[in-house]
Amino acid sequence: MTRPILRIALCACAPLWFGASAHAAAGADAAPRAAIPAAGATALDRYLDGLTSLRAKFSQRVVDAAGKLLEQGQGTLLVRRPGRFRWEYTPDDAGAQLLVADGTNLWFYDRELQQATVKPAAAALTATPVMLLSGSAEDLRAAFIVAAAGERDSLAWVKVTPRSAAAEFASAELGFRNGQLARLVIHDRLNQTDTLEFTDSSRGARVSDAELRFTPPAGVDVIGTPQPLPAAP
Repeated sequence: MTRPILRIALCACAPLWFGASAHAAAGADAAPRAAIPAAGATALDRYLDGLTSLRAKFSQRVVDAAGKLLEQGQGTLLVRRPGRFRWEYTPDDAGAQLLVADGTNLWFYDRELQQATVKPAAAALTATPVMLLSGSAEDLRAAFIVAAAGERDSLAWVKVTPRSAAAEFASAELGFRNGQLARLVIHDRLNQTDTLEFTDSSRGARVSDAELRFTPPAGVDVIGTPQPLPAAP
């Protein structure tokens, strides 16, 4: 079965999120641009304003168009802006999967298959759901149509729609509680819906360089050639 989040994140489409930015391609560690919420700013704009890093746990459920459960599991998400993240997910019925963006390369490691795929980050990162949290509010609006979507389930919702028809997901909705991200709902182009519930979310948490790098374990089949990381200052 296709896992939407990972499939989308490894899409080889032209980058949208970082298409006009050199930060991710260069692996820069500069602080993200400050986003000053203006009148009419959404809960997502306010959440991204001043966000430098994030550490959170999540549970995930994927259902088809009829609401039938296709997959569920749990994982962790680490973000260090701009352009670096670690997404580790373990389905209930399969082995753990790992997605790491180190600022230069995007790695996908399937422990069950003992296979790692690597692509240049600048060529692989597109308008993906995980990237909604990795760029500035200005970058967000360059790649997506962002609109407040009212309140339900005691959450303030924001709807995000990719501007490019090449994006592999149709839309996403982010739900905030007391200013904190609580839920992410992704609608893909296969009419599947992926819902993530976030817990233990910590803004500004320490995220180390080691957590945002990946070295294939011995014996793992590697597809692709990683680009060298820039030397440490």
